[in-house]
Amino acid sequence: MQAFDLLRVGLALACTLFAAAAFAQSGNPKAGQALYANGAPPAVPACASCHGALAQGAGTFPPLAGSGAAYVRAQLDAFADGTRANAVMAPNAKGLTAQQRADVAAYLATRPSGIARAPQPPVAPKPSDAGAWLALRGRMAEGIPACAACHGPAGEGVGEHFPPIAHLNAAYMQAQIDAWKQGQRGPGPLGLMQGIAKKLSSDDVAAVAKYYGAQAK
Repeated sequence: MQAFDLLRVGLALACTLFAAAAFAQSGNPKAGQALYANGAPPAVPACASCHGALAQGAGTFPPLAGSGAAYVRAQLDAFADGTRANAVMAPNAKGLTAQQRADVAAYLATRPSGIARAPQPPVAPKPSDAGAWLALRGRMAEGIPACAACHGPAGEGVGEHFPPIAHLNAAYMQAQIDAWKQGQRGPGPLGLMQGIAKKLSSDDVAAVAKYYGAQAK
């Protein structure tokens, strides 16, 4: 097995092991559904008012359906404690108790993402297809692993900590890459994304978004 393949297998295994970790505090999906639909008046509006009734996303607001409970809870906690900066989400997350944040996260994990898993290994990408190459092979010479190693070949997400990305538009992806570059988001699972983001150009991000968007249709 070539060194590239060994590294890719090792990364995938590390991602899987990390995704197996669980938060001690469990959430109640039913309570989370009520919070998602109605919010926690008067301080916190309904999540559905921005992210859609089915958590499918709307406009600049990303889809949340199918994200692992641990991932969503980690993001809400980060918004609440200020380690992830966002003018809209910070006050909403702060307005929820830790249990309420866990409940919303548990509910979103029950929602189908609508992203079909790849029925078979994807066709080997051509070097000329920048999006497919980055998604499926990365640029290991530059320390950029394949997106698929953690987010799945169809961008469907993997386990509790690695969310679906196939339905994210290029503008949202770019905003998150910029946030990692500027230290406005934590490094993410395994400490990967902050370092990776600094090595990605805007053309890289647009190409990956285009590739995964095509897989999600």
